[in-house]
Amino acid sequence: MTTVDLDTALPAWLGEVAASQPYPLIFATVSGAHLYGFASVDSDVDLRGVHSLPAAEVVGLRPGPETLQHMGDRDGVELDLVTHDLAKFCRLLLRPNGYVAEQLLSPLVVATGDVHRELVALAPACLTSRHAHHYRGFAATQWRLYGQTGQLKPALYTLRVLLTGIHLMRTGEVVADLDALWPDHDLPYVADLIAAKRLGEHAALGDIVAADRLATDVTRLNETLDAAAAASSLPEAPTAGDALHDLLVRVRLEG
Repeated sequence: MTTVDLDTALPAWLGEVAASQPYPLIFATVSGAHLYGFASVDSDVDLRGVHSLPAAEVVGLRPGPETLQHMGDRDGVELDLVTHDLAKFCRLLLRPNGYVAEQLLSPLVVATGDVHRELVALAPACLTSRHAHHYRGFAATQWRLYGQTGQLKPALYTLRVLLTGIHLMRTGEVVADLDALWPDHDLPYVADLIAAKRLGEHAALGDIVAADRLATDVTRLNETLDAAAAASSLPEAPTAGDALHDLLVRVRLEG
């Protein structure tokens, strides 16, 4: 496992956390608001990754954990660490799950290695037009949360997932950074929303954008996502199943 230098806004000790896990990590990356481009001064760090269970904990009577989660605090920073065993992660990759694809392809890499690079190379063969359902559903959940709270965070999440889904359907590329996506969609207020969110995790929307303008744009982006999915050149089903199976078997046998 190789650790990688991260942006200075992220804690320097993330590599130590990755190296201290009970099972060897195939990779660990940063997800959440840091990946999405609107981390606040008080945002926690979402560290996501894949661990590899030894063969004895796969074929024996005492199976190892498919998912491990650790939440804690270090130097005043809240950390949320979740890792899946390689087999579970491969199964998730073969579903229309944009969240795991974003974790795998996150540019904020804490720990990596040869198997991680192989997974990244296989990622395009896991992406399908059905991923639009993931982004549409996630956006609907966040939009309802915004309606209940009026906070910036779910409003930004709504816009982010819709734009990520549209970009994926049109290009086959996973881009989770809202700041890189909004300029192409007539959303001039998003820069101010991001700036306000960076001042506090639970900031209110305030008067940065009128509520009816935001609602109109969310409706428009949902329609754009539907149209992009209908016209997408992405396949309806992943084609990486055999390659992921072979990779998993090889990793298990190599221990």
